[in-house]
Amino acid sequence: MSLPPPADNPPFRGWRVAWAAFAVAVFGWGIGFYGPPVFLLAVQQARGWPVSLIASAITCHFLISALVVARLPALHRQFGVAGGTRLGGVLAGLGVLAWALATEPWQLFAATLISGAGWAMTGGAAINAMVAPWFSRRRPAALSLAYNGASVGGALFSPLWGTLIAGLGFPQAALLLGAAIAGVLWWLSGRYFATGPEAFAQHPDGLPPASVTAAPRAAAVLPGGLLWRDRGFLTLAIAAALSLFAQIGLIVHLFSLMAGPLGTQGAGLAAGLATVCAVLGRSLAGWLMPESGERRLVAAGNHAVQAAGSLLLLASGGEQVPLLLAGLVLFGLGLGNLTSLPPMIVQREFTAGDTARAVALVTACGQAAYAFAPAGFGLLREAAGAPALFIAAAVLQAAAALVVLAGRR
Repeated sequence: MSLPPPADNPPFRGWRVAWAAFAVAVFGWGIGFYGPPVFLLAVQQARGWPVSLIASAITCHFLISALVVARLPALHRQFGVAGGTRLGGVLAGLGVLAWALATEPWQLFAATLISGAGWAMTGGAAINAMVAPWFSRRRPAALSLAYNGASVGGALFSPLWGTLIAGLGFPQAALLLGAAIAGVLWWLSGRYFATGPEAFAQHPDGLPPASVTAAPRAAAVLPGGLLWRDRGFLTLAIAAALSLFAQIGLIVHLFSLMAGPLGTQGAGLAAGLATVCAVLGRSLAGWLMPESGERRLVAAGNHAVQAAGSLLLLASGGEQVPLLLAGLVLFGLGLGNLTSLPPMIVQREFTAGDTARAVALVTACGQAAYAFAPAGFGLLREAAGAPALFIAAAVLQAAAALVVLAGRR
């Protein structure tokens, strides 16, 4: 019996790839980004080590990730996106297990070499590499969808880590979730990231070749060190470093600051509200931004919204709940776009040959900066009090807005 002929027009596969990247982001951020703050408490309770020591290991985790992210395009050329993602899932799983089993400080820092590499291969630059081949005109919407997995990962994994560690212990919880990320990413990679649209006789956005229009780009490829001399790239990297330093530094301390006026349960609900706003803000930017729109203006507006949110948090005085919640909503609306907007700007301004490297290096600069944010904001809080945190966040976000506008071509 002969098989039926293949369909002439199979469904466009790109949105399935975007949803698969969403799932990678759920696991990647849930373990590599939102996991370490939970690990800090678990390790401290299990080993009795100073919090400063464990916090230094978290900084090391993010710095190692930044170094690996900078080399991610080369890793993808060697192993492919599917191979790199599979390796990232395995390293992330082994890394968190190494955190749980560390009995000496040096073992904890050795664990960061593994966990940091795993986070790099499942984080922002990796998500962009999964989605980019499938979309051109609709890439903002597809990236927004995929990056929303990061917010879902935070909302899902933060309480999940706490529940599993309390019920099973840190080593067992690490083994369970580490095996989950390794297994799920291994399967997703083989099914969705091993081949591009050409393997299915498809084209970006699911359109015929004549309908696929490339966005305006820079005139020439910028190999080697030339990328670091490009004003557009430098302003984007500096803006990402400033904004992420402000965002992460404030987030780390925000829960404890909200617990006073709102109570512990109320602070938890407020954190959930910020997550919902992050998904909403990223989705609106991705789906409503005009194809020919000036993406740096959108990014500057996003920084301004977060600065306004920080000033409202300051104006609340830590006591006026309506102002506190209003500030949290504005701050939350900009949370997700700090990850998703830079790849959209890179797509518009750089050649296809530079896109992956530029996204990876911008991501690396942001990660290297925010690795020091918790400690930096902690020192500021001790020296000048809580209001100084909101002022610093607003100033840094305003500076990021000016810097990103300075790179307009």
